Amino acid sequence: METVGAEKTDADARAGGSSGAGEPSAGDRGAGPVIAGAGPVARPAERATVRLRDGEPEEPPRYAPEWLRLREGADAAARARELLDPLRIRLADPPGRSGGLVVHDLGCGTGSMGRWLAPRLDGAQHWILHDRDPYLLHFAAAASPCSAADGSPVTVETRRGDVARLTPDALTGASLVTASALLDVLTREEIEALADACAGAGCPALLTLSVAGRVELAPQDPLDAEIAEAFNAHQRRAGLLGPDAVTVACEAFAERGATVRVHASPWRLGAEEAALTEQWLRGWVGAAVEQRPELGDRAAAYLSARLAACAAGALRVTVHHTDLLALPRPRGAAA
Repeated sequence: METVGAEKTDADARAGGSSGAGEPSAGDRGAGPVIAGAGPVARPAERATVRLRDGEPEEPPRYAPEWLRLREGADAAARARELLDPLRIRLADPPGRSGGLVVHDLGCGTGSMGRWLAPRLDGAQHWILHDRDPYLLHFAAAASPCSAADGSPVTVETRRGDVARLTPDALTGASLVTASALLDVLTREEIEALADACAGAGCPALLTLSVAGRVELAPQDPLDAEIAEAFNAHQRRAGLLGPDAVTVACEAFAERGATVRVHASPWRLGAEEAALTEQWLRGWVGAAVEQRPELGDRAAAYLSARLAACAAGALRVTVHHTDLLALPRPRGAAA
């Protein structure tokens, strides 16, 4: 959703939330604001914007359009093109389909997944964009691509909140389910619900840019590993899967008879991506301090030094992600 999936638009929101005990977070003390939703992380009481079940209260959106626009280029460069050929093979004239492809984009944000994928697939396409935030849905629809790789038309519609009732019936007629940065903000139960829906509908799922729990910074700093460990713990709070999400999703789809492929999709951030690196650093360190307030002053000094190196063009960051392609049995296929 782009998504990971959820969008924080509160102007006061900081990527790492508060650090607890009334202390300012490392993001606060690191000179300069955090774009709302940068990270991406949520406050401890928040749930993912994209919900897979009924009965939960409305959540405020968590990602700002500014953050989603800032990361779009890095996302596009990172996504695993190696998964596209097996996807194209599955999508080519599947049994029982007439007309073009129908693609459900879960937690679409500003629509970057469609802008990346639609021009890489042949044939007419109809994209159904799901998100909880009507503001983001407006962006996504207005900036959607008009044509496929072979010049065929691409059309879109938007659905606000339908993901809360995602079932095989909701995916009737679906050719493909996509999402970006979504899995790591889901629980095990929600991933299993997603796998159930895709398996029931017999449609593939291309789920990109899930955090892998590994970050590499150059030059190195002695505090890198400690910040990374605290951030990963923050991602796993309240039952969310964080860096474990891809493993759980692989198991869930495989248990339902799907063939699952995974491929690395790292961000590689250098001097040309300094604006994104700055915001990512603030969110990453802020979440670590929220998880472990005792990092406090050490994290603030670390962040200041890292931001200075970033501004000078002297910092390189690799943020590891994983893309997943699940190819369930088509409906009616023998077990």
